[in-house]
Amino acid sequence: MTLGCARNEVDSEELAGRLAADGWTLVADAADADVALVNTCGFVAAAKKDSIDAVLEAADAKAGGTTRAVVAVGCLAERYGDELASALPEADAVLGFDDYDAISARLASVLAGEAPAPHVPRDRRTLLPASPQARHAATSARPGSTVEPGSPLRSGTRLLPVLEREPVGLGEAAPGGRLPSGPAAGPVVMRRRLDGGPAAPLKLASGCDRRCAFCAIPAFRGSFLSRRPAEVLGEARWLADQGVRELVLVSENSTSYGKDLGDLRLLETLLPELAAVPGILRVRVSYLQPAETRPGLVRAIASTPGVAPYFDLSFQHSSASVLRRMRRFGDTDRFLELLASIRSISPQSGARSNVIVGFPGETEDDLAELERFLTEARLDAVGVFGYSDEDGTEAAGYDAKVPEEVVAQRVDRLSRLTEELTAQRAEERVGETVEVLVETLTGDGVEGRAAHQAPEVDGVTLLQPSSLIPAPKVGDLVRATVVASEGVDLVAVPRP
Repeated sequence: MTLGCARNEVDSEELAGRLAADGWTLVADAADADVALVNTCGFVAAAKKDSIDAVLEAADAKAGGTTRAVVAVGCLAERYGDELASALPEADAVLGFDDYDAISARLASVLAGEAPAPHVPRDRRTLLPASPQARHAATSARPGSTVEPGSPLRSGTRLLPVLEREPVGLGEAAPGGRLPSGPAAGPVVMRRRLDGGPAAPLKLASGCDRRCAFCAIPAFRGSFLSRRPAEVLGEARWLADQGVRELVLVSENSTSYGKDLGDLRLLETLLPELAAVPGILRVRVSYLQPAETRPGLVRAIASTPGVAPYFDLSFQHSSASVLRRMRRFGDTDRFLELLASIRSISPQSGARSNVIVGFPGETEDDLAELERFLTEARLDAVGVFGYSDEDGTEAAGYDAKVPEEVVAQRVDRLSRLTEELTAQRAEERVGETVEVLVETLTGDGVEGRAAHQAPEVDGVTLLQPSSLIPAPKVGDLVRATVVASEGVDLVAVPRP
């Protein structure tokens, strides 16, 4: 059971791959499983509550089904560890990231009646050298997605999100044997897809070196560490073989990719290679930091064939004074200049962002400045979040806190504004030609996403029937003309 972001989805699929390699089978219902594994999110208060509710839901299956254990992993487990275990006795074990490599043995020990010591949290930034280029020589455990060539791994099976044990010994290869080792330099992918759709996240890196005052992620995800290009490309080829047609590149900060490998322009060179992988129709980059979005990276994303001209920019605010207190950079005019530079290369480029309102010290003038930016930015999608203190962050100790009721009012005010602005932006796209990746076929029609629409977080495009082209299939990339909009969603007619 996976909570949280696309990065957590990749971690869940890594765990599923490791478990499948060691003889476990995934089943659809926790009541039918021996172990329910809950991959938690620990980002903000609402996500923490959802994660705890998921653990409790899984624990309910123990009452009337075959479930014998509920195990919590993921960011909430890593961040709070033994504290979470004490507060949530319904979880039979709370495991941290360092347990991922041995997840099968950990679950087997829980089923054998053992009670593993709860994970003890620590600042994971201390586990790797301060110098980015020295980090790849370190051996600290971290979430990843690969193992060495020749590792046992089943192929081609779609797995569902709860686990039960097959009657095979620990360490024994699962039915289907070993995957071909492939070239000596190419790792075998240790991952099982949990979603059969035509788009899939692909992790570029883990961790973050930024020190935003409101964010606890670096402390429990660790310092920034890029995956090597050969590893990323190998996993991209594997995903294409699994039927994936769109790769969504994810990390805590994609703009930093390559800095620890000695080449900050590595993403610009990697993108055309990913787009050239047979079977891949579109590559999308997520999680860009505006202060690190270089002109060369803008050109690569906006103009590389096969790469979606899509910019997921983490603005967070636009008032210079608020951004400085957040330990971030930029202001309204700089951000508007960045968007203008993107649209000068690709006028139809998509852009989305998240913003935080009610940060300590935020004034009405600051809020008005953010409204000015959003009004002029013409973003396709905006997430509006109210500030709340996060344990261990610098901002939690700030004074000049905005009262909770005022934060709620500002969230409502900005949400209504962004809803109107993004609907206007969608309406501007009427008449454009878009390429829609078909995702679902229902009685209501064909639904997919244009290049400016990322999975889950943005709008969708509904394709109307057309006698000019064959009926599309899931995974097709269909050229279409936008004829209408409904909120952030589009309606389009396929064209020859």
